[in-house]
Amino acid sequence: MTIIQVKAVPNASKNSIEGWKEGMLRVKVRAVPEKGKANEALSAFLAERLDLPKSAVRIVSGHTGRIKRVEIEGLSKEEIEKRLQ
Repeated sequence: MTIIQVKAVPNASKNSIEGWKEGMLRVKVRAVPEKGKANEALSAFLAERLDLPKSAVRIVSGHTGRIKRVEIEGLSKEEIEKRLQ
C-alpha cells in the first residue's frame, strides 16, 4: 500500500495527468467539485491509468480540498511513477 499526494484540478476540458511537481502528482478531471463527483472521477481515472481495479485507489484525506492523499494498493511509489509517465 502506497500513499501519494495529488493536486486535483476539477472542471478541466479533459481528464489528464499533468505530471509530478515537488513530489505531488497533478491531475485534471472533467468532473465538477460537487457532491464528491470530482473525487470519484479522480479515483476512477487513476485506477484506469494504473491498470488497477477501482477498489485499489482510495482518497484518504483532502476530500473537500484540492490537495489529497490517495492510497494505492498493490504498487510501489516507483511503479506508480513509471506507469504515470
